[in-house]
Amino acid sequence: MTSEPPLRADARRNRERILAAACELFREQGTAVALDDIAQRAGVGAGTLYRRFPDRDALIRQVVIDGFGICLAAAESALEEMADPAGALDRLFRRVIEQRERLVLPLAGGPVLQDPRVQQLQHAILDALNGILAAGRAAGVLRDDITAEDLITAAAMACRPMPHLPRETGEALALRHIAVYLHGLRPEGAPPLPATAPSPSDVGRHVALEQQTRQEDS
Repeated sequence: MTSEPPLRADARRNRERILAAACELFREQGTAVALDDIAQRAGVGAGTLYRRFPDRDALIRQVVIDGFGICLAAAESALEEMADPAGALDRLFRRVIEQRERLVLPLAGGPVLQDPRVQQLQHAILDALNGILAAGRAAGVLRDDITAEDLITAAAMACRPMPHLPRETGEALALRHIAVYLHGLRPEGAPPLPATAPSPSDVGRHVALEQQTRQEDS
């Protein structure tokens, strides 16, 4: 498999502006937003957008892949810092929250993509999170019944857009939420959780079924 040639600096900047504008408008209006509106928000012509992304699916796919790439980088960085498991987990959530505006589809809701690159990223993220949990349990700073899916759910909730609030206020509230959540991960005095966490395949199946139902109704 041959890799794509590197983009010129101006083409790379246009591509980044298109992806940033797509994230903003997907967050504001959903993925059905007009592609011409994304081009206008990015400050590029429609032809420039279509040269980089020939259709809506290609643009959505790249936004999802970029978002999962951010999550994987944060998880792998935390895994390298496991001499301090509790601190590493705190830094993991902080990194994700700092980038939450670019995670509108992977964490805050978006189409389920049956794309090999997306699935590879998801599996790599789960592996990294399970490594973090294992190190935290071994160090005695994380309770035994927390799963990678619990961490993903907490990150998704913290990263959801908060309407009518300035960016800084939303980030401050998200960090407070995560601080409370991380305190609940400590093993001392922790009551048992109410239920076993669903597997990633269960969650994905339900989300895909819901999206299929919406498409059939529309």
